[in-house]
Amino acid sequence: MAGRVQGKVVFITGGARGQGRNHALRLAAEGADVVLFDICHDLKTVAYDLASPEDLADTVAAIEGTGRKAIGIEGDVRDFSALEAAVDRTIETFGKLDVVLANAGISGRAPGHEMAGWAATAGTNIVGVMNTFHAALPSMNSGGSAIATGSFAALKPGGIGREPSSQAYSYAKRALIEYVKRLAAAAGGLGIRVNGVHPTNTNTRLLHNDQQYRAFRPDLEHPTREDVLPAFASMHLLPDVPYIESDDVTNAVLYLASDESRYVTGQFIAIDAGAHLKLLD
Repeated sequence: MAGRVQGKVVFITGGARGQGRNHALRLAAEGADVVLFDICHDLKTVAYDLASPEDLADTVAAIEGTGRKAIGIEGDVRDFSALEAAVDRTIETFGKLDVVLANAGISGRAPGHEMAGWAATAGTNIVGVMNTFHAALPSMNSGGSAIATGSFAALKPGGIGREPSSQAYSYAKRALIEYVKRLAAAAGGLGIRVNGVHPTNTNTRLLHNDQQYRAFRPDLEHPTREDVLPAFASMHLLPDVPYIESDDVTNAVLYLASDESRYVTGQFIAIDAGAHLKLLD
């Protein structure tokens, strides 16, 4: 039986590890060929390790293990020319581009790099999304789907913290809401849909690192995962949910990438265990 994205070509930023890798493997299992674009080196402004070239190669191999084709490209979403070249390579290799997933994102919070962290976080999480879509959409035809990875931070009044990179993270994810609507309005006449997902805490390295733990438990000098689980869970309406899994986000991404969502555009799906409902007056 054909998969839900059978024969589609998908371009994913931040695809070497974490949510991006999970999306890539599931989309491949559902019949897509995949191009992965990832920075594949650490940044001084980010307090946890980013994906490596080995991660990218492993993800490419895992996709090929499903019987689908894959390309891995190292690059920074802040570099528009690198994304244009990657899209050109996608078209040269596969002859088309059906789905683009602007998934790459970072949370800075590296001590001593506060304003550089602001710039890197905003540059990746909003400018990087714009660069990805602006490089990809001119090569997409009617029926194409563009998907942005947002965050529950976009829905939380005041954002997720006052430290500069936290402010940048909240700003960038919030700005995506209006951007997606405006881009969807512009692309809709061409038959291209633009949507996004708003995950809450997700079980990846962006959540599980020392700086993030300290942000949730500033009362402790060296908080552990066990220390922060109650704080994580307190964000959510549904009980006993400290964080979701990448699979939970991938399920929504697959829906938006497939023709099942052919009449859905300009929307965000919140995968947040009801966190946004706790904000109601």
